[in-house]
Amino acid sequence: MSTLIDTIFMKINRISPLEYNYLQIIDTIDNCPKKLYFMGKIPDMRLPTVAIIGTRKPTSYGKEVTYQLAFDLASRGVVIVSGLALGIDAIAHRGALDAGGITLAVLGNGLDTIYPANNQNLAKEILAKNGALISEYEPDVDARGFQFLERNRIVSGLSDAVIVTEAAIHSGTMSTVAHALEQGREVFVVPGNITSPLSAGCNKLIKQGAHPITCADDVLEVIAPDLLRPQSVLPLGSNKLESQIINLLQSGVRDGEELQIQTDTSASEFSQTLTMMEISGTIRALGGNQWTLR
Repeated sequence: MSTLIDTIFMKINRISPLEYNYLQIIDTIDNCPKKLYFMGKIPDMRLPTVAIIGTRKPTSYGKEVTYQLAFDLASRGVVIVSGLALGIDAIAHRGALDAGGITLAVLGNGLDTIYPANNQNLAKEILAKNGALISEYEPDVDARGFQFLERNRIVSGLSDAVIVTEAAIHSGTMSTVAHALEQGREVFVVPGNITSPLSAGCNKLIKQGAHPITCADDVLEVIAPDLLRPQSVLPLGSNKLESQIINLLQSGVRDGEELQIQTDTSASEFSQTLTMMEISGTIRALGGNQWTLR
């Protein structure tokens, strides 16, 4: 259950969103809140803003693409919005923080508590790195199921676009998409495995006309073309083995054992090379001996 926020958290502020430049976009949503509560720092001026949403139990694929999209967008100056829930929400916030960007979390309860409690440290880091926690609910209002559905309209309403990275057909994610469409927001969806239930919602949205997305540039081309930059060049390895690993990762191989087999190298040499590539920032560990390019 919820855990009381300790004293290192900042004071709770009450504002009228329509009097705050960055928040004025929210007047396009149904039942526009007359007041919002927040802790931390909300941007003074309007900045390109994207909501990233999805399942609470993502696959390794969902985790990877969510982190990468959030990281890439935040590194270009895009504000990342999500709901601080377990799964995709938390990964989106983490990707933005790791990129040195700004992320905003919209809660479905009063800001004197963090729900879920597992994300309390994440919430503290959002505040420490110039982000904010936002809610339409007064302090002392406990988390209830219907309130999370209500807050979804604010998640989309604060954003210029919504990205769905992984979601089943019947999920709260779809309510956020419905709000986004009603609000005239762009909806982007990551295509998924057609046999995976957690990609069924995404694939259905694409069939219904949502923008398919494979990289951050797909979003920036629509909402902020001035933030586009030349396509990055694939990193070069400092030796033959590093180059082989980079090429295999680029081709879609993620598993460490498979990488070692295909590079035909000893376990000790392979492990040392991975360590050096991780230190240099060329690759990133996904957990479970899975790897990807940074």
